[in-house]
Amino acid sequence: MSVTTSATNDVPFEVRHYEHYAQKDAHLPLPVPGNERVDTHSATSTSSTARNVRTPRTARRLKAVERLLSVAPPLVLAVLLLGSWYVGTTYGHVSSLILPAPGDVLAALFAGLNSGLFLTNALVTIQESLLGFLLALGIALPLGYGLAKSRLIAAAVQPYLAAGQAIPAIVIAPLLILWLGYGLVPNLILCMLVVLFPMVITTVLGVQTIDQSLIDAARVAGAKGWPMLVHIEFPLALPAILAAVRTGLTLSITGALVGEFVSGGDSGLGSLILQAKDQFDMPLMFATLLVLAALAAFYYGLTWLLVRLAEAIY
Repeated sequence: MSVTTSATNDVPFEVRHYEHYAQKDAHLPLPVPGNERVDTHSATSTSSTARNVRTPRTARRLKAVERLLSVAPPLVLAVLLLGSWYVGTTYGHVSSLILPAPGDVLAALFAGLNSGLFLTNALVTIQESLLGFLLALGIALPLGYGLAKSRLIAAAVQPYLAAGQAIPAIVIAPLLILWLGYGLVPNLILCMLVVLFPMVITTVLGVQTIDQSLIDAARVAGAKGWPMLVHIEFPLALPAILAAVRTGLTLSITGALVGEFVSGGDSGLGSLILQAKDQFDMPLMFATLLVLAALAAFYYGLTWLLVRLAEAIY
């Protein structure tokens, strides 16, 4: 009896349920063959998904184009200059005593590299420039910090610092040779003098531009003295210090060359240029200039690695 009652109660409900949906669907128009409607929402989501799939590939292509555009202009300019150089020297428009042919310069470069002439003299110039740079760095950082923090030190030192920068290094070089003699020491000190002023000024600007609110907050937290300098001030002034290092290391080559020019020694790339000038050996002179350019690029690459290392640490 209970089963019969359950069946009589469930069947009409099921019939009415499907009947309701049948009546509801009866009002919908029948699809016309060949004129099916496309679900715009699904199509839009599909196209956006396709765009999302293509986005990384497009970004890589854009980066490749940007790299090509950044490399292409200097390469094109180099090709134009080399072509003009070759045409001017090959067809006799320019005398070889003024501008040697590119082939002669390459021959002198390979000969100097094979004989060790460039390596021997480059090591001397590297020694002078690096020692002069390190000496300037050891003076510039404390001096720049003192000038930025103390008005008394700034008032006492800045006039002499500016006056020393106004005097050309080539004028000071003969005095250093008279006082210290020939050799490494006068060239090292001259290199230090060339590098010192830009590094001091950049360090001063870096320390002075530190946000004072951060310093005050550190003092409230109890930082002072050496911990304040190492953990707060030095990291905040680090970008300016790294800029000073990049400038100083590149300029150190100039200081070493000035010392070699004035001292007139027989070692160093500067002395090699003087020897080539006295012998009217223009290919050797241009080859030495190429070695100096490569050395400057090497120094700049070292500073770039130093900046990346500092970014990774701090």
